Amino acid sequence: MKKSKSVSIETALAQGLGRMDDQFKGVIPGIHPSTTYEREPDGSYPNGRVYTRDQNPNYDQAESMLSLMEKGEGALLFSSGMSAAVSIFQALLPGDHIVAPKVMYWALRNWLLTFGADMELKVDFVENGDIDAVKAAAKPGQTKIMWMETPANPTWAVDDIAAWAEIAKSVGARLAVDNTVATPILTQPISLGADIVMHSATKYLNGHSDVLAGALITKTKDAFWERIAKVRNGGGAVMGPMEAWLLTRGMRTLSIRVERASSNAMKIAEALQSFDNVESVQYPGLPTDPGYEISCRQMNGGFGGMLSVCIKGGAEDALAVTGRLELFKRATSLGGVESLVEHRASIEGEGTPCPQNLLRLSIGIESADDLIADLKNAIDC
Repeated sequence: MKKSKSVSIETALAQGLGRMDDQFKGVIPGIHPSTTYEREPDGSYPNGRVYTRDQNPNYDQAESMLSLMEKGEGALLFSSGMSAAVSIFQALLPGDHIVAPKVMYWALRNWLLTFGADMELKVDFVENGDIDAVKAAAKPGQTKIMWMETPANPTWAVDDIAAWAEIAKSVGARLAVDNTVATPILTQPISLGADIVMHSATKYLNGHSDVLAGALITKTKDAFWERIAKVRNGGGAVMGPMEAWLLTRGMRTLSIRVERASSNAMKIAEALQSFDNVESVQYPGLPTDPGYEISCRQMNGGFGGMLSVCIKGGAEDALAVTGRLELFKRATSLGGVESLVEHRASIEGEGTPCPQNLLRLSIGIESADDLIADLKNAIDC
């Protein structure tokens, strides 16, 4: 896009950085399914592409948009959020130390405890929101990655990115931030001191529940970043061209979807507080939330579309609520245009730190009034 530095992120995204179809001048670039590229007679590749595994043209636009949003030097697309996240840890060496929060994406936490242990990686899990615990866990010269997720799924606990970044720097570690829930529309971790940002792009970045995708964005293209790129290429954890094209399409409307979902979530969180059968509401936009002050500093223009509600009673009472909902879909995942509900404890299983009476709500872009009425009928029936 010409003069892209002089326009807002919203404009740059909506116009897809101004990229068009070179051959036919279509306002949307095409899909490139070819897996390989022809050499010149002298053996050279005039377009710089050898094989689709890490050089498909459909990656270019999406990765450029990600770098722009997160203010990084480079980005890499992956086949899923999990493959993006674990590539960071696969780039470490046996014996390297990691600091991570106790409440985080459950599948990644389990990976660190199982496959991470098989790789002889050492992990200390710290209480969310306890910066003193973070300081105590970080080991100079040993800690290589400090991993944080804020707001943290599914309690939406908030951690101070700048404070974690300062600790990481003091011990010679890199700070990696899962920014899936906040999205770069609300939070830009690199601007707050992070080194790497991760997204389960399946969620808000795509936004339509029809693409499995992941992404990493780096502050600096250093040797560790090149090692991550080799992990991706060597393991083949890459996206197909159709998925990359759909992800790009989704990101063009990211700003307005996040704005609407955040607005809806705030209205719903406030309404839920008055319901008779609600024990508590977890949402970083509520002034009563423990992470509210930090959220106000590092989340710009909204507090995201994710919240959780604890129903009075136990697991059976919470599950009964999901059965009475009509507009909310009972499904895993988040960040789509449709609203979803999930009883997380039964999904995570044994060892979950998630309360048995907690329901996770992914708020979509429907009418907030309709969603509130649906919740009221299901909870206070």
